[in-house]
Amino acid sequence: MVTIRQPAVAGSFYPDNKQQLSAEIENYLSQTTLSSHVPKVLIVPHAGYYYSGRVAGQAYCQLKNTAKNISRVILLGPSHKVALHGCAVPSCDEFGTPLGSITLDKGACKNLAEKKLAQVNDLSHHWEHSLEVQLPFLQKCLASFTLIPIVVGDCPPEEVKLLLNALLNEQDQENKTNNSSTLIVISTDLSHNHEYYSAQMIDNNTIARILTLQTNIEPESACGCHALNGLLSLAAEKAWQPVLVSKTNSGDVSGDKSRVVGYASFILYQTD
Repeated sequence: MVTIRQPAVAGSFYPDNKQQLSAEIENYLSQTTLSSHVPKVLIVPHAGYYYSGRVAGQAYCQLKNTAKNISRVILLGPSHKVALHGCAVPSCDEFGTPLGSITLDKGACKNLAEKKLAQVNDLSHHWEHSLEVQLPFLQKCLASFTLIPIVVGDCPPEEVKLLLNALLNEQDQENKTNNSSTLIVISTDLSHNHEYYSAQMIDNNTIARILTLQTNIEPESACGCHALNGLLSLAAEKAWQPVLVSKTNSGDVSGDKSRVVGYASFILYQTD
């Protein structure tokens, strides 16, 4: 019997109607120009689409010319509902959205648990929106792929880097493709609940740190900092170059600038 993790925030963070959701994402994907770089990694926000859908879509749009080559997605995001130490994978077979179901790479999830690089923890995934809001974008951008969903709790960068390296090395050994078929997606927002101009200063500093591959970003600057710091450590090791795609905050969208949340998206690509 196939077990499916059902969507928890469809109808609130994004539309629960298939046609409306598809049209909304297509609109977000049309709002930027393409980079000449081939993304190895996307860093994208995870607020409701009204607030951060455009910023996320401008990064996902960069997959347009290479989407056909991507067959597996490693998706990491923070735990908002469950106190978690380390990383967690689910036990289910698929993740569902209004656009359909996505098959999980159960073998990879099992290997992570056996190597003690992640625990199996369904509760950490049950209500978590940081991963879920990325799924419809991936479904619209990629033809066919398997998913490795990882919720990242309190975790040092080296542990996240070990996990990512284990997944990439496994893929390299299986396909001999130098991981060209694997995309990594890091889900994170920036600062929360600061006055507009203070938030801009904080977020611009965090963006500068991401662009220079610093690995000591704090939770107050990016809620997905633990996954982000691990990814940036891996990027430095592999000579992946980050590029800022788009940035904004909730005040720019809603007009309420008293307490805002920051959003930014990036791609990372392999340098020659």
